[in-house]
Amino acid sequence: MRYQVFYRRPALRRTLIAVALAAAYSSSWALPVFTMNPGAVGLTGGSSITADNILISDFSGVTFTDPTHFTDNGFLQVTSFQLGGNTFTPAGLNSTYGLWFNFQATGHLTTGTAGSLSSAPSSGVFDTLTYTFSGKSGTQTFGATPASGTCSGCSGSTLLASGSLIGGGVGSTQQDMTHFTPNAAATVTFATASTAGSFFVSPTPFYNMALSVFTNTLSTVTFNGSNGFTIVQGGGSVNFASPVPEPDTYALMLGGLGILGFLARRRRS
Repeated sequence: MRYQVFYRRPALRRTLIAVALAAAYSSSWALPVFTMNPGAVGLTGGSSITADNILISDFSGVTFTDPTHFTDNGFLQVTSFQLGGNTFTPAGLNSTYGLWFNFQATGHLTTGTAGSLSSAPSSGVFDTLTYTFSGKSGTQTFGATPASGTCSGCSGSTLLASGSLIGGGVGSTQQDMTHFTPNAAATVTFATASTAGSFFVSPTPFYNMALSVFTNTLSTVTFNGSNGFTIVQGGGSVNFASPVPEPDTYALMLGGLGILGFLARRRRS
């Protein structure tokens, strides 16, 4: 199944989510400014971008291999950027060129099981996570299956960076007796690729770590019973830094995600 990649209402929802997430962990994690130049690697219509946060849309499939262990594979489409809390879409992004992350992860639940996600909150950790950051001229269409995210138009892309897990956690917020919303946060290494050329303008050298945070609404999650779930246009953000957040930072971030889930339920009621 394919899904169109960009709509105004989901974009607004991702912006509100990112702002709320930033508020949840701003006391522990600053948002350093960076500059990228898609045009430097030949991405059609790309020009210099200065921002402190990247807004992304999650297309992924989560599969439970047993009651507590899972795999999570997918694509994170870059939809817009932020600077000082102001959201903007660079000229050409998702019209003449695209940027995205492709990731593969495994993890396990420390509270709850696959069968209890809809009836009680859960939490867990990532065990492994690797990713690539790429770009390509033209347009791409993202979707998801129960096993993984999908991308049409991503082949032949330019590798910009890659990395792996430093640490991260997952959790779910119960919405009713049959539905839940999954959340996640992870810190990863960030290594620029030799093929990136002058894409990463500043700082020099570029940041060597990145923080990613994800939350979802019911409309972005398709449930596959105790086998897992599929996420289409889930909300998230990526920003860069040099320090490694402490464990209590993850707790604060996931706590902020829980607050968002509570507010969403309250609004529906």
